[in-house]
Amino acid sequence: MTRLSKLSRSVEGRCVLITGAGSGMGRATAHLFADENALVAVTDRDESAVDAVVKEITEAGGTAKGWLLDVADKESIEAVVDEIAVHFGRLDCVVNNAGVVAGGSLDSENFERQWEKAMDIMLTGPARIVRAALPYLRQSDAGRVVNIASTEALGATPKGSPYAASKTGLVGLTRSFAVEFGKEGITVNCICPGAVHTGLTKVIPEESKAIYSRRRVPVGRYADPEEIAHMTLSLCLPAASYVNGVVFPVDGGLTIKNA
Repeated sequence: MTRLSKLSRSVEGRCVLITGAGSGMGRATAHLFADENALVAVTDRDESAVDAVVKEITEAGGTAKGWLLDVADKESIEAVVDEIAVHFGRLDCVVNNAGVVAGGSLDSENFERQWEKAMDIMLTGPARIVRAALPYLRQSDAGRVVNIASTEALGATPKGSPYAASKTGLVGLTRSFAVEFGKEGITVNCICPGAVHTGLTKVIPEESKAIYSRRRVPVGRYADPEEIAHMTLSLCLPAASYVNGVVFPVDGGLTIKNA
């Protein structure tokens, strides 16, 4: 049958760089893009996790290569982004997923350290990665950037100001870049996941997760990382060419529930 539509919903042969791809949402995103026949650049600061994800993808028949990357290291970002583009011959999509737990009360002794860590990894790092990737995104016919923020950018939890501030800043960065680069065909969007089963939430007791889900999340549960990854993939499709500068809560309805 002849197709009636003209926009592609395929990322086959396109290269995606994913930060924090060694676990959780990043790993799920790497798996999903690989399943869709993309060229996957797996980056993380945990070398063993990078190797494991690359092995999972290649053994399943996908295409992936790993790089050790600390997104708080400016020189490392510049070198790795260039290496990825050279290795795959292109770079079409950037997924800024790397994150850390960073919190504490304002008067705590380690507040300054937590603040700097949050900003370096979850705000300055993404900006530097997009800056390094920009020459390659401009060469793509469908340059895409997806920043992974949090529902903490849309609300707040006590004693979580470093994390909330960095994620809120990432929302602002998304909007600014979307306005700046949209005319070049590079779209920049942001996902705000709610409660997700990841390494960052593993420390929370299951009973506490269940209580929280019943009280706060209309669908009544935590998300599986793959559920977030599917939204990321959707925003990276060539067909998503008119979606730009948008902040998407993927939270099971958490942010719209009043009581």
